[in-house]
Amino acid sequence: MAIILKAPPSSRSPLSSLVIILFICLPYFASSASSGYNDSHHGGNFLRCLYRQKQTGGPSISKLVYAPYNSTYSSVLDLSIQNLRFLTPETPKPLFIVTPVAVSQAQAAVRCSRKSGLQLRIRSGGHDFEGLSYQPISGNRPFVILDMLNLRRITVDVESATAWVESGATAGELYYRIAEKSNTLGFPNAAFLTVGVGGLFSGGGYGMMMRKYGLAADNIIDAQIIDSDGKLHDRKSMGEDLFWAIRGGGGNTFGVVVSWRIRLVPVPETVTVFTVLRTLEQNNTGLIHKWQYIAADHLPDELYMRVLMGSYNEAGGNRTLMSWFQALYLGRADDLLRTAATSFPELGLAREDCTEMSWVNSSLYFVRMAGQPLETLLNRSSNQKNYFKYKSDYVKEPIPGSTLEEMWRWMLRADQGELLLIFHPYGGRMSEISESAIPFPHRAGNLYKIEYITAWNNRSAEVEARRIGLMRRFYRFMAPYVSKSPRLAYANYRDLDLGTNKKSGNTSYHGASVWGRKYFNRNFDRLVKVKTAADPGNFFRNEQSIPPLTSW
Repeated sequence: MAIILKAPPSSRSPLSSLVIILFICLPYFASSASSGYNDSHHGGNFLRCLYRQKQTGGPSISKLVYAPYNSTYSSVLDLSIQNLRFLTPETPKPLFIVTPVAVSQAQAAVRCSRKSGLQLRIRSGGHDFEGLSYQPISGNRPFVILDMLNLRRITVDVESATAWVESGATAGELYYRIAEKSNTLGFPNAAFLTVGVGGLFSGGGYGMMMRKYGLAADNIIDAQIIDSDGKLHDRKSMGEDLFWAIRGGGGNTFGVVVSWRIRLVPVPETVTVFTVLRTLEQNNTGLIHKWQYIAADHLPDELYMRVLMGSYNEAGGNRTLMSWFQALYLGRADDLLRTAATSFPELGLAREDCTEMSWVNSSLYFVRMAGQPLETLLNRSSNQKNYFKYKSDYVKEPIPGSTLEEMWRWMLRADQGELLLIFHPYGGRMSEISESAIPFPHRAGNLYKIEYITAWNNRSAEVEARRIGLMRRFYRFMAPYVSKSPRLAYANYRDLDLGTNKKSGNTSYHGASVWGRKYFNRNFDRLVKVKTAADPGNFFRNEQSIPPLTSW
């Protein structure tokens, strides 16, 4: 059961109404106390603190706090969880979910969580691959989720080609609001439409225009952040070091970023997309091998062409190994065809493969919703929820053809859908930006990123163990062919296999550097210094957040 904490009727005194609320809460707190923490004490203190915040003149949050004894609690908790591995009865649940509609309410949640000794998890879209934004992986300390879903206002200024975007907005909502105002402005952002920009921007944020314009985080020019004392800062008051850190240094680490000012980028009125399928019989191994040499360094920055590598079962039971060459070109089809004929004639790209459309419609195309109305971009609920595990790698030298053939043999040994690879090309603008410009370090010298995916659609411990075990073995197989010392990874593809902070953030600098250097390389030490200055008490933390030097 669950209830929404309602504002007290005017006929009741504030104290009597609060007593009633706490009386209802206590049975749950008593039954859920664990690991030496008194949930009744912490939860009661949190509610009293929130109530006092309201009484001192702030806007009421009484209808925006959800608890497990409330009938709508589960639906609010489950709404944006994308990975069903973390949507089970065994998954740790928060004492409260706070869904502010005003920045002052988010400030109150921060202050009251800290005063009450509760951990705070910050969620914007729920695409967190390891669920760290809405649950603790280690420890049983009671916690609160600050869910930003109601803080999603977007203000687009066409004249200055900028926009303010609140952290709870999704990529789809951002695209829609830009297109409302202009058909020649866009933003280099995620392909997944239901990703919340709060998490996306915090880890870097890449998309189909990154070779032309870099990452989402490269195009952030201001932000508003709540610190551990509940104070609100903009770029000027937070300082350049903290502003540097929040653009790629990971979410739930330095504070609650409630809004971002972004630089919009010019896009042509017409862009071109294509998806071309090739099989082994159509030389897809040779095509991938050639793609490695041209995708980053020998194609125009306006062309982003990725490769998907996977398999499917035919009706007769035979396995077909497939490559999908998929691209966005910021220009007309005729120009794209001339480029492809010169740089990649082996692909055999034809006019009928190409479709011209607006940039905003291309965002629907890449999630297999081509032709849907633009209002589809406003749908915050994903239809792609399943059980999954992701990993990532960076490739600096082309993988030999013989190794590509062995990679196909791995897929033949696996069941259909057990392993999907996506190769994302770098180069272009990504090679021009310094690796220290923001915390995201993966710049010049990277040909492409490998995204490893395994997904399944039923809750089965046996299936999960087999799928993740296969991915881990394949990841070990790939070690000689990817970046080394350290073996790099993308921070937004959280991967707890790389290491975790013990007890949700209380770790040594040296322990955290094991995974931290994989995500941030030489930028890790600067991130630790910023964290130490901005949040020395380590209030904002999760199992892979930057630790302060004071924590060891």
